[in-house]
Amino acid sequence: MDITVDPLSEVPIYQQIRDRVVEAIAAGELTRGQGLASVRSVSAEFGINPATVAKAYDLLRSEGLVATNIRSGSTVARDPGSGPPPVAFGEPWQQRLRTVLAEAHAQGLTRHAILAACASVVDDFAGIKSGGNERCSGST
Repeated sequence: MDITVDPLSEVPIYQQIRDRVVEAIAAGELTRGQGLASVRSVSAEFGINPATVAKAYDLLRSEGLVATNIRSGSTVARDPGSGPPPVAFGEPWQQRLRTVLAEAHAQGLTRHAILAACASVVDDFAGIKSGGNERCSGST
């Protein structure tokens, strides 16, 4: 898995690392049981504080996507083939989704454009080629 971070981004680096790992799991680049790079190696690669990487891994652990133990380090605990998520996942996820969709609506995207963008992202993770030009455009 190839992680990139942007030190000039408004998004904190720990969040960028967390987000890239989640995206890699969703896209099937990381699968259940697969090991993640160590905190030390990721921090050395990016020249960042190990605590920043540890914070990203802690977030992933608290979300149930990663498990850590002394022998094997951090490994992927869930992937798209893991079955339904735990019940506790639902409400916080829906709140985050609500905020993201509210941003799109507040920016003037139509219902159709929002749904098309959502479908396109889900299709990307599923490896489905989209037949249309359904990116975030305000018109429709």
